[in-house]
Amino acid sequence: MYTFRKDMIENRNYYLPFSFPVLLLTGEKWIISDVPSNYLHFHNCWELGICHDNSGELAFINDRTVPYGAGDIFFIPPNVPHTTYAMPGTPSGWSYLFFNPRILFRDKPSFTSFVPRSRSDVSSYRIPAGASPRSSFLFQVLIEELSLAKPDLDVAKSYLFCLYMEISRSMEKGAELCSAPPEEPSPEAGPGSASSSTLSIAPALDYIEENYMNKISVDELASLCHLSTVHFRRVFQNIMDTNPIDYIAGVRIMNACNLLHSTNLSILTVSEMSGFRTLSNFNRHFSEMMCQTPSDFRRQMLSGSTEKRPDMVEYKGWL
Repeated sequence: MYTFRKDMIENRNYYLPFSFPVLLLTGEKWIISDVPSNYLHFHNCWELGICHDNSGELAFINDRTVPYGAGDIFFIPPNVPHTTYAMPGTPSGWSYLFFNPRILFRDKPSFTSFVPRSRSDVSSYRIPAGASPRSSFLFQVLIEELSLAKPDLDVAKSYLFCLYMEISRSMEKGAELCSAPPEEPSPEAGPGSASSSTLSIAPALDYIEENYMNKISVDELASLCHLSTVHFRRVFQNIMDTNPIDYIAGVRIMNACNLLHSTNLSILTVSEMSGFRTLSNFNRHFSEMMCQTPSDFRRQMLSGSTEKRPDMVEYKGWL
């Protein structure tokens, strides 16, 4: 079993446009190496991956691993530390979809975001090849549609919604589709390890993503994680490389950027929908993070300009 550093975890935070919050990574460059990374990483959105060839392992916290092979599908929730590596001498090809179902399917009244049974039951993230033929078919046609020069986003959205619901059902069945039983936690992954700490603040990260538009207190976040406020602040700063208040502001500004870019809503309305209680507070945070006013940002987006500006969602949290 490969041993990963317990003192290092990377936060890969993707910018997903509000109009179509989906990122497809596919093709020859997305080859999983047989040389394991020495650290885990986690994302701010759902990760959906399918292995096209060869085999390997996905590694999670507490030295838990889940094997994969050609045709397997993995559906990993946000804020779950993991990494992927192929067997020696057999690099494997993958396709990945990163998406935000809460935003993508916001127009479907009956939709509720799927909540995984447990982040520790990592074997439930795998759907073995052949276990769900409809999932495999939907994933393939979705990749084909999004790979077109001019994809039909309405068609792609329909495919992804069906795929999401199909996989959600499969994950809810849990053990029926899992061939790898949960392993006992490794004694090396103690409460002071990066992976353990990342898992401890995952409820707070989830809550911020779902409730950024509302008032959020640090005490409330600490309570969700069953930590004291002082300890929560320290752990959060170590993992995310920023404090909870600034992180919340960053998530709100990210959503404001999406609204400014994809809607004609007034700046006041955008600020309110993004969780800012006053327009002056919104303008101040926006200017500090984006180095321009909301109005200038909107004009720049409409003009198609990509002049240098900071990407406030690129939090690189290292321990």
